[in-house]
Amino acid sequence: MGVRGGAQPDSGALLTGQGLRPTRQRRAVLDALAAEPNDATAQEIHARLHGRGAPIGLATVYRTLALLSQHGVIDSLMHRPGEVCYRLCGEEHHHHLVCSRCHRVVELRECALGPWLAGLGAEHGFTVSGHTVEVTGTCADCRALRPDAGP
Repeated sequence: MGVRGGAQPDSGALLTGQGLRPTRQRRAVLDALAAEPNDATAQEIHARLHGRGAPIGLATVYRTLALLSQHGVIDSLMHRPGEVCYRLCGEEHHHHLVCSRCHRVVELRECALGPWLAGLGAEHGFTVSGHTVEVTGTCADCRALRPDAGP
């Protein structure tokens, strides 16, 4: 969902808006990701597409997700060790809170890091051109289920 909680996005328009051809495979991967409430791995997306009878290979799913991430159509999250997760988010600058147990994702729209990072960059001779923040932890629902267990 281009904007979480909104209507299902037009995957063709999202792709062409970023200068990408809206191929059948790209649209299928983007539509599958848009249906995810949180995030998903390439393996999970492939399994869902395969379950629907979509003729798309795992390598194509990986290539498509990498391309969509590179062009800013989707976000890449690194909260699972050794595995990238993907999420279709809004276009505006934001960050993520991610539950390390259930993988619930909350988008944080407010960001006051710009001036602080610019100051740090200047202190070390850098010009800061951007930043991303992904905060992992345990959501309230998971803590209620198993308060003694770690992430």
